[in-house]
Amino acid sequence: MSTPPLIGISTYLEPAARWRDWDLPAALLPAGYHRQAQRAGALAVLLPPDPSPGAAAAAVARLDGLVIAGGPDVAPERYGAARDPRTGPPDPDRDHWELSLIEAAAARRLPLLGICRGMQLLNVARGGTLLQHLDHHAGDVPGRFGSHGIDPVPGTRLAAILDGPLTVPTYHHQAVDRIGTGLTVCAHAPDGTVEAVEDPAAAFTLAVQWHPEMADDTRLMAALVRAAGGG
Repeated sequence: MSTPPLIGISTYLEPAARWRDWDLPAALLPAGYHRQAQRAGALAVLLPPDPSPGAAAAAVARLDGLVIAGGPDVAPERYGAARDPRTGPPDPDRDHWELSLIEAAAARRLPLLGICRGMQLLNVARGGTLLQHLDHHAGDVPGRFGSHGIDPVPGTRLAAILDGPLTVPTYHHQAVDRIGTGLTVCAHAPDGTVEAVEDPAAAFTLAVQWHPEMADDTRLMAALVRAAGGG
């Protein structure tokens, strides 16, 4: 029996997290990410930020695939923009860590799936920019996902994975603006917002603005796992 591919998923540090009797700094990741990777046939490993030189390259060298997870806003200084007052507080350690993971994955041609913030970071890593605020793409209640339709672009890798328009879980107020070098838009929302990008020249580099880990549809994660050597 072959060994399942090892999929790394980026996590984030919170200065104070509460569980049971504890209130401590913690590395966090919503369970939907690793559970979906496991359901798709992978072994999941969580990747907390590591400031050590070379840590991202060393981590990626041990992986078969990489997921850059959702989370807070990317610092606009990363793409040469002035800060909009509606942009959230910066997290420079996480920005540095995940951009380093993306760079290391590209150097190894490691299969990569970006989710929400992960799509925005991939675009920034390729020299693209972000829209710092848009309405109607988050839930009506803070901390609860909304939903809207997305339409894959015919002929793209995404369209081959997801057969036609569908409704997806969504929670974001930023999106890609100028598309980064080598990336192709592969899905839109009904209002024209870019909802997915991919690199047609890469073995598997795909990123979506929505949150597939919050749905039962495992097709995107399964595609990553197949690209990582899982059948």
